[in-house]
Amino acid sequence: MNAAIRLPAEQVYAAELQALARGDDRQKPAGWSLSPKAVLTYLMGGKASDGTVISPKYVGRRQLMETAVATLATDRALLLLGVPGTAKSWVSEHLAGAIMGNSTLVVQCTAGTDENQIRYGWNYAQLLAKGPSQEALVPTPLYRAMQDGKLCRLEELTRMGSDVQDTLITVLSEKMMPVPELNTSIYAQRGFNIIATANNRDKGVNELSSALKRRFNVVVLPLPDDMAEEVSIVSRRVGEMAGGLDLPVPKNVGEEIARVLTIFRELRSGATADGKVTLKTPSGSLSTAEAIATMVSGLSQAAWFDDGKLHAEGLAPSLVGAIVKDPVQDKVVLEEYLETVLKKRPDYAGYYAALNAAI
Repeated sequence: MNAAIRLPAEQVYAAELQALARGDDRQKPAGWSLSPKAVLTYLMGGKASDGTVISPKYVGRRQLMETAVATLATDRALLLLGVPGTAKSWVSEHLAGAIMGNSTLVVQCTAGTDENQIRYGWNYAQLLAKGPSQEALVPTPLYRAMQDGKLCRLEELTRMGSDVQDTLITVLSEKMMPVPELNTSIYAQRGFNIIATANNRDKGVNELSSALKRRFNVVVLPLPDDMAEEVSIVSRRVGEMAGGLDLPVPKNVGEEIARVLTIFRELRSGATADGKVTLKTPSGSLSTAEAIATMVSGLSQAAWFDDGKLHAEGLAPSLVGAIVKDPVQDKVVLEEYLETVLKKRPDYAGYYAALNAAI
């Protein structure tokens, strides 16, 4: 029987959203399915009025989510900024799902994205047969969001060229999009807004123009500062993903998550947890998202090849893949870390041997 690999947030968490909506008698901005306070409860976790437990979608500073939700209740667009792997796309999807009940109006920005993919395109068969007409126009997600008063998500905004980015200026400032071929314009309906995400530390990005930056409220999503907080995030997401993939979760998964995150955090910060040893840092970000991916790969390895046993040997290849992005520079960084830090830790003996073998 066929089944979707991944459903939109508003479908996966439909029961929570419905529970919040039933007891939500607060004022709502135009076009919103929930009040801002209910949206915040959906993001941060809590209980609906009928006692339904709302799982946290974002683990971090509440004030950041308050700012994001408050921004979208105005006519200002929201830009979620941060290093790769800080849950920008995750938060963007859940914001759109909770506010509008539709998180699928998405433009994935790339180096090849052009104006037609942002504004509108044309059905060329119709265009040749009838000339420019409303029937020949192909609306983009942004066009449809303006037309219907919905939220449009622009993922990896800085991946597309600066000249294409600037096509958004008129939309953001005037809330309208000219269609000169039809001698008309489309005007955004109430409820329309944009949630954009962007990396501030990555290769292949294009800086936003100052004119475009001024039209966004920026919320910077940081990496978790606290080890316990990051362990909680990874444990929860690994459990959810394992359930979706029908992978058993061994009893020692919590211990291995803590070990993997210790390695990630020490290399990421350039120092051991006690601050006594200074380390070289690899070229990658070693984000929370990469730690989650490493653990899920380890669970798959354990389930299919290691009789359900999760251990360093099964996690080592994914760990090396996450750390060694540059085969020369990062390999040296990892080798030095193994010899100066892990070799001296008896409880990491398995990782020391497995990572040395996997390099």
